[in-house]
Amino acid sequence: MSGKCVAVLGGQWGDEGKGKLVDLLAVDADLVCRCQGGNNAGHTVVVGSVSYDFHLLPSGIINEKCISVMGNGMVIHLRGLFEEIEKNEKKGLKGWQEGLKISSRAHIVFDFHQQIDALIEEEKGKDKLGTTKKGIGPTYTAKSSRTGLRICDLFSDPQILTQKLQSLISGYQKRFPTLVVNVEEELRKCQEYAGRIRPLVTDTVLLVNKAITDGKKVVIEGANAAMLDIDFGTYPYVTSSNCTIGVVCTGLGIPPCRIGDVYGVFKAYTTRVGDGAFPTEQKNEIGDQLQKIGREFGVTTGRKRRCGWFDVMVANYSNLVNGFTSIALTKLDVLDTFQEIMIGVSYKLNGEKLDSMPAEQSQLHQVEVEYITLPGWKISIAGIRKFSELPLNAQTYVRKIQELINIPIKWIGTGPSRDDMIHISDEI
Repeated sequence: MSGKCVAVLGGQWGDEGKGKLVDLLAVDADLVCRCQGGNNAGHTVVVGSVSYDFHLLPSGIINEKCISVMGNGMVIHLRGLFEEIEKNEKKGLKGWQEGLKISSRAHIVFDFHQQIDALIEEEKGKDKLGTTKKGIGPTYTAKSSRTGLRICDLFSDPQILTQKLQSLISGYQKRFPTLVVNVEEELRKCQEYAGRIRPLVTDTVLLVNKAITDGKKVVIEGANAAMLDIDFGTYPYVTSSNCTIGVVCTGLGIPPCRIGDVYGVFKAYTTRVGDGAFPTEQKNEIGDQLQKIGREFGVTTGRKRRCGWFDVMVANYSNLVNGFTSIALTKLDVLDTFQEIMIGVSYKLNGEKLDSMPAEQSQLHQVEVEYITLPGWKISIAGIRKFSELPLNAQTYVRKIQELINIPIKWIGTGPSRDDMIHISDEI
């Protein structure tokens, strides 16, 4: 990792277990950096008997020796940030005051952004996107229209801050006449949060690049995943930011030449939250079983995740965009009880085999998935630490996925704890 950073990115529709891999890498990392998204993301890290839920905080925050960076590409709900800190402090989080660094260029999510998020969803009626209603979309929209407020604005001249905030709110009220915002109260909260956040704010572009130059170990933690990317995902059922490899550069100010290994994270099956096409979804007992055994509930929303088989088309497309050097295959243990396990290997549309991922939702809804079937192993693999100790059918399943996606599998998850991970140093 010397002279280069490593990136950890989701390869499916999110919830793949990125936080767990980042937590493992953070053990000997100097910096762990979030580069995009807000508290619409949800990463769970289990340490011993304690389960930490992170939405804004980088997963490396558990390591007191590590600097945790919230980059310029993030959108930050300040009340949510401090509530998250307090919640995790009660579980044992400590030392964050020294280790947390926040970009002065990151945009602020206000409470009224969350109100607007709900109003926009309501407008769409039956065509709603199923957003988390965390205000992420409206905040990124304000950023793109150059009307948003950034962390650095909290420390600007009070008159300038007031003018910017009033202008932002009045623009929203023209579109949504029912929107009521107490400007004075918002300004008061800005003052309060400015005092609390000031010691944490810095130029993270300089901080991260200097660390890489100095040979420090820098880990980039992506949020969401490739199929939720606003450009490359299943649009419009996507998030409001890029969450593929390019955002490592734009969300932190890192040149491409400073990116080393890019680790993709995939579940051994597939899940997604909310609406949108999902070709390998199992709307049957299999999907229910995956959901129940895998405890598939969204960390952020609590919604049930839709479940289905591993999708090679999604994995190959994600790799095409991201250029993974190796991957982590998580939650293999969820498949322990299945007699047979299927893998979606290709799509057909109107009888023709597709060689690329359709851009149109209507086409993706219509594709016919071609599957291969492998025998299950029908025995618990919970806590296994060596690949050679996995049942032969489990080894065959992992090898088949590696063969189909042509990316080395470096880690295999066999349970929820940070220790439940097989690290593969040689070819399997």
